[in-house]
Amino acid sequence: MTHSSENWATWGEIHRQPAIWSDWSKVLDVDGLRGWIAAQNYDEVWFCGAGTSAYIGDIIAAGVPGMRAVPSTDLVATPKAFLNNVKPLVVSFGRSGNSTESIGMLDALDALAPDAPRLHITCNKDGALATRGSQGPMKVIVLPEATHDAGFAMTSSFSTMFYTALALFDEPFDVPARLSALAGQMAALLPHLRGIKRPERAVYLGSGPLAYAAREAALKVMELSAGQIPALWDSTLGFRHGPKSFVTDNTAITVFTSPDTPTCDYDADLVAELRAQFPKARVTSVGPNGDIDIPMPFGPIWAAPLCVALAQISGVEWANQLGLNVDDPFSGQGTLSRVVSGVKLYPVAP
Repeated sequence: MTHSSENWATWGEIHRQPAIWSDWSKVLDVDGLRGWIAAQNYDEVWFCGAGTSAYIGDIIAAGVPGMRAVPSTDLVATPKAFLNNVKPLVVSFGRSGNSTESIGMLDALDALAPDAPRLHITCNKDGALATRGSQGPMKVIVLPEATHDAGFAMTSSFSTMFYTALALFDEPFDVPARLSALAGQMAALLPHLRGIKRPERAVYLGSGPLAYAAREAALKVMELSAGQIPALWDSTLGFRHGPKSFVTDNTAITVFTSPDTPTCDYDADLVAELRAQFPKARVTSVGPNGDIDIPMPFGPIWAAPLCVALAQISGVEWANQLGLNVDDPFSGQGTLSRVVSGVKLYPVAP
């Protein structure tokens, strides 16, 4: 017998996002942090993290010029491929700040780039990202405790870390006003994302930053369903080049549509093509004037968490229908855990 979806902690964590964004924007010291960033000596800005925390960097790097996504999982595995005659400003994301790769990344920086400035954005005041020092300049931003999601899947932690970084690295703007507007949009949107029929498979697509929002959306569905609903992501134009073979009659295909031209034209063409080629599949456009209408007055990058919210809601409802523990879908399996641990770290030679 399943619970009501509303009884899970993850459901509450999804729905408290609007209040968190609005409240946080009023206390985040944007001017002070921008000033500190401007004062640092660096060659590149890197956004680092693992899993969802890495996807934050992917979305930003795809939408803000001059930024680079460097997953901590890549940096830990091949540190000298990255830390080679370059001085980065390393922006690290971590819900717990305690994953093995977060610690391994700090070890690699200590060994190969000890003077590189670091900016840590984390939801856990007690984690390594919040408490571990650095030889070089460092700033730590600890988000409100409400963002330290108790559920397995990152939801409010994802969106609040994302908006925090975007507030610091996108063009300057009135942060409280913008996040208040986005919070209002999200609060109005959430009730309309409920009740989508559970498919056998799911696909999420988009272009630019929305392609990486699609990646996060696909991950949410796979995590929350414990892999029982395979989910694929790709770019709007990339999907035709082989990945479209994933589609079956009972596949839910979601296209995050951009407000920009010519991007929106490519998105619309793919939606029409998929509906013609796969009449039994469910194809949903999500974006300005879409089947799920999400206006994007600040551009597609700022709408990424609004698009991902669809997969957050669907993931909880579908996992609940499958009879899973939504807050810990892999309970008893010993295969995945909320905080990745147990990865053996190897020393980094200077």
